[in-house]
Amino acid sequence: MILKDLERRIRFCTAVDGARIAYTTSGEGPPLLMATNALSHLRYNCSGPIWRHWVQELAHDHTVVRYDERGCGLSDWGASNFSIDAWVRDLEAVVEAMGLERFPLLGVSQGATIAVAYAARHRDKVSRLVLFGGCARGRLKRELTPRRKLQAETMLDVIRVGWAKENPAFRQLFATMMIPDGTEEQRRWLNELARITTPADNALAIERAYYHVDVSDLARRVTAPTLVLHSRGDFSIPFEEGRLLAALIPDARLVPLDSRNHVLLAGEPAWDRFLAESRAFLGVKGPDGANESSSGALFPELTPREQDVLRLVAQGESNEAIAQQLLIAPTTVRNHVSRIYRKLGAESRAQAIVLARNAGLGRGVRQSFPARFQTPRGSHPPGSSR
Repeated sequence: MILKDLERRIRFCTAVDGARIAYTTSGEGPPLLMATNALSHLRYNCSGPIWRHWVQELAHDHTVVRYDERGCGLSDWGASNFSIDAWVRDLEAVVEAMGLERFPLLGVSQGATIAVAYAARHRDKVSRLVLFGGCARGRLKRELTPRRKLQAETMLDVIRVGWAKENPAFRQLFATMMIPDGTEEQRRWLNELARITTPADNALAIERAYYHVDVSDLARRVTAPTLVLHSRGDFSIPFEEGRLLAALIPDARLVPLDSRNHVLLAGEPAWDRFLAESRAFLGVKGPDGANESSSGALFPELTPREQDVLRLVAQGESNEAIAQQLLIAPTTVRNHVSRIYRKLGAESRAQAIVLARNAGLGRGVRQSFPARFQTPRGSHPPGSSR
């Protein structure tokens, strides 16, 4: 997207407390609203290597509606209220300004928490919910050991002391946590985005408020079909928090992604998996008119849960491992596997694996957690697990 065309689309609306919120649209088609996340800047996100592919790919299929968080980007830097209620009200203001009646909602990182709260409060508005890299509980709402509490306080001190400095050493910590497998160029760009997106006082207030968020009760009230995706090796928000989020939302489906990045980068397999899963879930049609689904279009006789089980069987996972990933009992997995055999005409697990892999499922996937995600104790960057 050409920057000049983007800037022509930037508009402003006003939240109930008077904060001005900048929003924009990209692409054509049915609407897809992205709940905002920290370090958002509408003028620069599309020009850099971290968020450009997100907007471009999503805009192939939808009119993507994005907005800057209060205190960030082109939105009101003078806003004083940073809380889950204020963030939801900002989202409400964008929905009203766009005149949206019913739409799918995508939340990434902090945006996932906001999206859950909005979906619980506006069940009539959200048709489907896609969450990536999110959590229900902020750092200080989880089970706190003295070490974890010290890590949280250290991160706040890092922002307080070093955010606004010309020396990028302090902000580099955040870039390393967000994209540990990114290139130096990508981390430098994210580092610079942090500097220009928001002043230190706002960054500190936003981070502190996010640490105290807890939408666990709201998550239980979500009625929209929900897809939860999370990187297994996420340094910023642990995979276990994504698993908990999926467990709290009724009938949510959890898709683990083989990545360490909190923001998926173009070219990594996990990004391709994210696109395939989210497009299938949102009902995006491929060139031949079929849904872009890695298993549903190939095995339409299987239920969505059976498709999930088959995909993991094709990856070589045991019933116990599948149960752990899908948050169901091992006996339930065995029942699903038996029905899969019957529906596919397979006489054994090995035959089911062959059928699935011949159809393109599970190819090149290593069994269980790849070694690069089995991080040695103490090797996480300081302050990880946002």
